[in-house]
Amino acid sequence: MRFITQGACKFNWEDKGYISGDHINLVSSSLSSFPILQRSSEEKILYSDRLSLERQKLTVCPIINGEDHLRLLNFQHNFITRIQNISNLQKLISLDLYDNQIEEISGLSTLRCLRVLLLGKNRIKKISNLENLKSLDVLDLHGNQITKIENINHLCELRVLNLARNFLSHVDNLNGLDSLTELNLRHNQITFVRDVDNLPCLQHLFLSFNNISSFDSVSCLADSSSLSDITFDGNPIAQESWYKHTVLQNMMQLRQLDMKRITEEERRMASVLAKKEEEKKRESHKQSLLKEKKRLTINNVARQWDLQQQRVANIATDEDRKDSDSAQDPCQTDGSTLSAFLEETGPLDSGLNNALQGLSVIDTYLVEVDGDTLSLYGSGALESLDRNWSVQTAGMITTVSFTFIEFDEIVHVLPKLKIKFPNSLHLKFKETNLVMLQQFNALAQLRRIDQLTIDPQGNPVVNFTLWKYYVLFRLSHFSMQKINGTEVTQNDMIMAERLFGILAHVASSELPQYRLISILGDA
Repeated sequence: MRFITQGACKFNWEDKGYISGDHINLVSSSLSSFPILQRSSEEKILYSDRLSLERQKLTVCPIINGEDHLRLLNFQHNFITRIQNISNLQKLISLDLYDNQIEEISGLSTLRCLRVLLLGKNRIKKISNLENLKSLDVLDLHGNQITKIENINHLCELRVLNLARNFLSHVDNLNGLDSLTELNLRHNQITFVRDVDNLPCLQHLFLSFNNISSFDSVSCLADSSSLSDITFDGNPIAQESWYKHTVLQNMMQLRQLDMKRITEEERRMASVLAKKEEEKKRESHKQSLLKEKKRLTINNVARQWDLQQQRVANIATDEDRKDSDSAQDPCQTDGSTLSAFLEETGPLDSGLNNALQGLSVIDTYLVEVDGDTLSLYGSGALESLDRNWSVQTAGMITTVSFTFIEFDEIVHVLPKLKIKFPNSLHLKFKETNLVMLQQFNALAQLRRIDQLTIDPQGNPVVNFTLWKYYVLFRLSHFSMQKINGTEVTQNDMIMAERLFGILAHVASSELPQYRLISILGDA
């Protein structure tokens, strides 16, 4: 006994009283290349509406004359390559061509009464030529080479569709199948599903052994009000820890999942987990807002910095432009900041985008603590060093990063930095206008520096070939371990001493004290 698909009609030709193929007489004709079927009058009376030509080693469909009352026709397990010679059987309601070698659906246009069409295990590559079969109830195309669901939207009476074991990569184009109750798509290559929510009667959907890896790719299933039985086993999604509760929380109407009945306890657990997921989403949304506000603020600080640098450059090159350039206060912002930023970052989630419209983008500085790193953006951030930092937070800070702040302004707060964050060992400078080696002298007043990072962006001093050696010489008492992420070696220290040791000796012995202080600093 062979089943079409899970829960579908089953066909057993002997139980239906079919005459065995052994009693069929197929004769050759000189007038035709097709064999001609002959049955006795007695056989026609006994089995007037059914005929089985199973396992007859047929390569073509024989000519069947005088059998206008046939309703059930079986060609299972032959070698037929083309459907033909049956157009006269217009009362046929069931045609079984399972396990043949058919490559194209054809020759069926006159069979308007056909209700069951079984074409499983053939070589069909495309669903076609079903336009006139509007009464189809069961269509079995499993085990073929079909890559696309198409040309079936007119089958409004179709209840069972079997497309298992084909080459489908996606599911769509199912509109119009208003009577479909069962859809078998097992053993394909499906990665996403669409249009299933447009099937008002669908109850059973079998998606086992495909390539579905996320619920988002089958999210339309959540909108189906009729679906009660579904399978995902054999897909990557079924291996995920969140698989079961995600499916249940999105498809509360399900009664069976992967051929197992869903219990009330499983539904309850799915509901609890759904609430936790919702809380997690809200927190994630909140963090996204904070992250975007941070990015907007940094963008605004960077804009102000650029305006300030441009104004300084203009003043240096042309004093006549001073009044016109200074007329635009760099601390003011206009409405273009947000729109410009959104253009740079691309489209955002609509809800998040709406929320961002309400974010303030007039902040001129940003102070951020992330783990053991304190990041300061904009000169206004230096005022944060006057805050009452908790002992725990201050003790955690080991890295301090300065961005879009004049180095000469940073120098004034270094004593506070030493007191407020005694464990800070790594200093980072980006867009701080470090332009002279002499500026590094100010760092000598700190308690300790293990690492120093000078970003080339906005710090021309790194263009000097020997700047690292100068830092190592001038701050040798720190025994620095890394500069710009590179380990400091003993050879580096020796080279620094060779390059600058003699100069320092000459300077200290030949220059007056006040000149020496102006060059090396008073630290």
